[in-house]
Amino acid sequence: MKKHNFSAGPCILPQEVLQKASEAIINFNDDNLSLIEISHRSKPFVAVIEKARSLALELLGLENKGYQALFLQGGASLEFLMVAYNLLNKKAAYLNTGTWADKAQKEAKAFGETVEVASSKDKNYSYIPKGYSIPEDADYFHCTSNNTVAGTQMKSFPETNVSLVCDMSSDIFSRQLDFEKFDLIYAGAQKNMGPAGATLVIIKEEILGKVERHIPSMLDYQVHIKSDSMYNTPSVFAVYVSMLTLQWLKDLGGIPFIEEVNNKKAALLYNEIDRNPLFKGVVAKEDRSTMNATFVLTDESFTETFDKMCKQAGITGINGHRSVGGYRASMYNALPLYSVQVLVDVMQELEKAHL
Repeated sequence: MKKHNFSAGPCILPQEVLQKASEAIINFNDDNLSLIEISHRSKPFVAVIEKARSLALELLGLENKGYQALFLQGGASLEFLMVAYNLLNKKAAYLNTGTWADKAQKEAKAFGETVEVASSKDKNYSYIPKGYSIPEDADYFHCTSNNTVAGTQMKSFPETNVSLVCDMSSDIFSRQLDFEKFDLIYAGAQKNMGPAGATLVIIKEEILGKVERHIPSMLDYQVHIKSDSMYNTPSVFAVYVSMLTLQWLKDLGGIPFIEEVNNKKAALLYNEIDRNPLFKGVVAKEDRSTMNATFVLTDESFTETFDKMCKQAGITGINGHRSVGGYRASMYNALPLYSVQVLVDVMQELEKAHL
């Protein structure tokens, strides 16, 4: 049976990427060696990581503009720490829009003063705060573009003179933005880019080297830049699959193409959530994420029936996060439109059977 994978992460990847990656595990570059048993410093793999870094900058429109792309480890969670270690000298400003934004701010508190400019924690992160001000003496402003757990997404970003840092783990490469506004972008690979194990960091080099503290080598962005993401052994397989996914995206037409597809998928599902009396959304409509749609049944007595219908249709990974409940349909780049249609069909079948 065809599976329709709405997992929030690790998540669905393009079929052609999975095929090429599986072949490389057995025989990479027709050398009769596995990708995961060759030296990370061998010419074949150096070519892979260089291509991955180059594709990341190309797709974001940041080539030759003073940015570096790094593939590191530790997930976005380690970046909560590294961002503060490298950039927080005295004070940093944070926008608290979800579970991960909250955790990022907690890590930064170990390095200096943190100012929470606004928070939506009061309503279980069901909206994006607006109309806040950022202290002009902050070393940087940190925000999270998309909130995987709650299902909200920032539709605009503040104009500020301080360095703009953004955790884009769950919506990077999914929509067009003015990426030059950002001084540092980071993202765990396991949402829109590849398997778990690699973390993409995009940094404008000029913001580095300004803190007064000593930074341990493994946590120093400048060390990783000088080492071309090879200061320690990179996550070879995760970087390779990320490279394949970025090439897949480029071949499709890049971010402009995939944004159009993503908007169609989100519109299809949200229109059904709003139309169908058996379902309702849980976040402010103007802040709904195109990547992670969260919704609940208006009558929980239908839960067992709906879950069974989803399973029979091959729908997997739509259980909501424990802090939100209900359902969460994650519609990352590789999820086809027809998978969303299958979910909508099941929602309509439930309505016909019970109303």
